[in-house]
Amino acid sequence: MARMYSRKKGKSGSKKPLKKAVPSWVRYKGREVELLVAKLAKEGNTPSQIGLHLRDNYGIPDVRMLTKKSIIQILKEKNLLAELPEDLMAVIRKNVMLRKHLENNHADMVAKRGLQLVESRIRRLVGYYKSTGRLAADWKYDPEKIRLLIE
Repeated sequence: MARMYSRKKGKSGSKKPLKKAVPSWVRYKGREVELLVAKLAKEGNTPSQIGLHLRDNYGIPDVRMLTKKSIIQILKEKNLLAELPEDLMAVIRKNVMLRKHLENNHADMVAKRGLQLVESRIRRLVGYYKSTGRLAADWKYDPEKIRLLIE
């Protein structure tokens, strides 16, 4: 299937290894990894930052392989999960920055198109997260209220 806005069909990108066994060089057990995830989350890291930190500093290639749970599942069990998902928050930040840019540059049509695409992506993500139960069913996206949340 083609990409939504660029009509390209690429599938390149990194892939996880097919082998599901824990490598012999990993010296951490599942319980230790869960404690590390909780510690890093309390320091204010997002789930993707936690994964990168574990990979780069502790040599843990895959949390799911060791714990049989994802980082988000571990955070949910320990009540450390943020109220808004990380990807939705990143898109909302982008939206706030675009709106701030358009306040000063009213004639920037490329930015207006970008704002339309970002808001469309926000609506799609909100629908997905409502259907999966990650967001409350009555949660609404209001750009002015969100701006206060971000700043």
